[in-house]
Amino acid sequence: METKPRYTKTQNFSRIALGAMLVTAGIGHLTFSRKEFQAQVPDWVPVDKDTTVLLSGVAEILLGAAIAGLKKERVTTGIVAASFFAAVFPGNIAQYRNHRDGFGLDTDNKRLARLFFQPVLMGWALFGGGALNKGSKAHSRIL
Repeated sequence: METKPRYTKTQNFSRIALGAMLVTAGIGHLTFSRKEFQAQVPDWVPVDKDTTVLLSGVAEILLGAAIAGLKKERVTTGIVAASFFAAVFPGNIAQYRNHRDGFGLDTDNKRLARLFFQPVLMGWALFGGGALNKGSKAHSRIL
């Protein structure tokens, strides 16, 4: 008999907060922060910067809604969110390497410090989704 995974209140709060943050960021991609997100798109991306920002915004909204709202697929959505944060990390590197301002990141030191926050987001997604819980199917694959 398979036991139902247990999630702490902290995990549930983390998961919902991350989902809200992703939805807010996704809305920013589509509206008020479009130009600033374009500064993060690496030059080697073969799609127009604005199109890339719009598509990633839609992805963030959908991912945020999924991670906050889906209860049976928490581990999967946590892993997908962590993977998303890994996938957009080259944009953060490009912003640093190309000295592009955006979101108050107007010095190389600030842009460099931001690079260290991406693994925190990945861990947040894995924790909130329960992928790091002992006994979860993902736990043995991740650790």
